[in-house]
Amino acid sequence: MYERELITQLRRWSEKTPHKPLVIRGARQVGKSTLVREFGREFDVFIEVNLELSDDAAIFQRTDNVLEIWQYLCLQNHVVSDPNKRMLLFIDEIQEEPLAVGLLRYFYEKMPWLYVITAGSRLQSLLKKHVSFPVARVEYLNLRPFSFMEYLNALEGKEWVELLKNVSVPSVMHDKMISHFNRYALIGGMPEAVADYAENKDIERLSPIFNSLLKGYNEDVERYAKNEEQVKIIRHILDTAWFSAAETITFANFGNSSYTSTQIHEAMDCLERAYILSLDYPVTSSDIPAIPSKRRSPKLIMVDSGVTNFVAGIQIEYLQNKDLLDTWRGRAAEQIVAQELRILLDKNYKEKQFYWVRDKKGTNAEIDFVWQTSTQIIPIEVKAGTNSHLRSLHSYVNSASHHVTAVRFWSGEFSIQDITTPAPDNRPYRLVNIPFYYIGQLQDILKQALSEKECK
Repeated sequence: MYERELITQLRRWSEKTPHKPLVIRGARQVGKSTLVREFGREFDVFIEVNLELSDDAAIFQRTDNVLEIWQYLCLQNHVVSDPNKRMLLFIDEIQEEPLAVGLLRYFYEKMPWLYVITAGSRLQSLLKKHVSFPVARVEYLNLRPFSFMEYLNALEGKEWVELLKNVSVPSVMHDKMISHFNRYALIGGMPEAVADYAENKDIERLSPIFNSLLKGYNEDVERYAKNEEQVKIIRHILDTAWFSAAETITFANFGNSSYTSTQIHEAMDCLERAYILSLDYPVTSSDIPAIPSKRRSPKLIMVDSGVTNFVAGIQIEYLQNKDLLDTWRGRAAEQIVAQELRILLDKNYKEKQFYWVRDKKGTNAEIDFVWQTSTQIIPIEVKAGTNSHLRSLHSYVNSASHHVTAVRFWSGEFSIQDITTPAPDNRPYRLVNIPFYYIGQLQDILKQALSEKECK
């Protein structure tokens, strides 16, 4: 198994006193079970139950006494329960037995020394059964597809990863690192696809993997759709949404359908809770806090660029273009940037990602993403070219009530520029040019850029 960054957060969780049961959320096949099993190696005792298996589910149906359940599991696994040892219980596919969800609070209250982790690829199906996790009795972590750092570790090893972590990629390696990122954007971050490519370096071998993932998404629909009509709508979205990745969408008649705005919106909410897509709404202000405008159209971001590229049939275009920004009219770059930013948001316990539009009639100024720090909103553009091409960014800077630090993700090298918007406004701002491979280091880079600005 290739090491996942989330294992660091699992270790932090295990060091807390007390430690609430942990719920790991994420799309199908992002590696939740594999991650927990690997983490289980760090414990004296690791016991796993899978509630898709009738025998395992029956344990939670027979009694609500968590001490009895744990005692039975220890006997079954030929281990001795010892509160002085580190003991981890992993309940996989917990959504299959709602009674187990209700018992999590009692594990926390009556057995505080026991570590409990749960996961499931269809946790949102509990909403259909009107079951929710015990409020204030559990913690949550999200697992996404591989980040670029995890991908690079799988292909090149820890020495390359350290260059990213330290923001110290030498100029002589820039082109090679950009080439790696472009291939990552093509393959995506689904663990099976990354592992296969790391071993075989063959793009064509990945098609059956992506096809299997798509079939799995379709097979899950009945389990969390509220009725047969919604099953049809969700399947329609799963057939068509990939073609609208990184685009601003309207709900009504989505994908050339006859479905209403409400029908599409409700179905997409189901898929968002399943982590298959996200709906990113715009903010219209440059001041904190970033408050989204739900009356405006959202931008659609899919779970993984590799699956998106497979469905949209743009894999050849990736291989023909040297610059990621030339692929799929720039949408390929926006999709993979959104994936990387989503992982950063998870680390900061933020659920939503936003972009910016100017709230003024007669203007279509739009910034690809925004990132909120403790003091300001950072506009982020995904663009190549000269600074004169950053018209929307200049509109943002000119309308802001404060000095702006902005970010541009691109294929060029890292640099920081103190420049001004074109005449007649001539507003000064700081532009931090970040190569795609440093997206995961955005926070560290911004901290440095903002502190340097304050020193001047």
